[in-house]
Amino acid sequence: MSLTRRALGLASLSGLGLAACAPRSVANGQTIFNAVDVHPGDFPTVTAVKWIGEELGRLTDGRLGVRQFPSGQLGNEDDSIGLTRFRAVDMCRVAVAALNNAFPETRLLALPYVFRSVPHVRAVVDGEIGTELLNVFEGRGLVGLAYYDAAPRCFYNVRHPVTEPGQLRGLKMRAPQSDIFLDSIRAMGANPTPLTFGAVFSSLQTHLIDGAENNWPAYQSSRQYEVARYWSQTEHSFSPDALLMSKTSFDAMTPADQELVRDVARRSVQVMRVDWDAREASAREAVIAAGVQVAEVDKDAFAATVRPVLDKYLAEPRLRALHERIAAVA
Repeated sequence: MSLTRRALGLASLSGLGLAACAPRSVANGQTIFNAVDVHPGDFPTVTAVKWIGEELGRLTDGRLGVRQFPSGQLGNEDDSIGLTRFRAVDMCRVAVAALNNAFPETRLLALPYVFRSVPHVRAVVDGEIGTELLNVFEGRGLVGLAYYDAAPRCFYNVRHPVTEPGQLRGLKMRAPQSDIFLDSIRAMGANPTPLTFGAVFSSLQTHLIDGAENNWPAYQSSRQYEVARYWSQTEHSFSPDALLMSKTSFDAMTPADQELVRDVARRSVQVMRVDWDAREASAREAVIAAGVQVAEVDKDAFAATVRPVLDKYLAEPRLRALHERIAAVA
């Protein structure tokens, strides 16, 4: 089934209907934007979008607001992108990995070991490069509003501790549906298995896969730590998340409201980061208390295995130029 047909079908099956999912103007002139996320209601990305709705309501005396559909109520991240593009919903938060194949410029954000640290990736997405990479979506029915933290990503598995790349050999590791992640996991010696985020827990339980990779909050909130007890601090990716809006919904607003939505979304990044930093620390503490084994690794050894992946994608001149600019960011 095509992405378009699946997206439209999900909106109908959800009981919302396309008319209800689009921005709803009611008798008092109020407009409510519908937003989707695969994460649960207390996840930092979801609470950040909740803050956007509250702030819009405060600044417009309730004229603008946000209604949320968390926990994958309307499908996976690919579905979320399709629903937003075709204005079945107004906003979505998705991992950049879900955008890599359709929007090649975003691949740079997902390449392994491109970023040195969380402060480095924040400096990049907060600056000129981040603005440029938010603008790449508008030709395809989307408007980029913000990049949210989702890093660092590390490996975890059900089999044994992994401290060096050779110990990944033969393991079936879930990968996001992104060519970069597939290539990177394969280069490290594992067998990549593309699965949606929502399918990971049951796939770990049934040993369809041996492991996956993600950040501390996602690992904990999805309960994957209950099955995959071996965490490896590889920090192989600092790939962020993207907050996107339907271009049709955006264009339906007045210029003043457009700027207001952009401004509030930009300010939500700091709200999200405060929540994210606290959640990352508490998630790590909780899973370790539950018995998860955390292994430090030789990151240089892991980085060496994916050098051919970087060479492959950086052969494209625009990505190579962006990579050089990212490396120069303090």
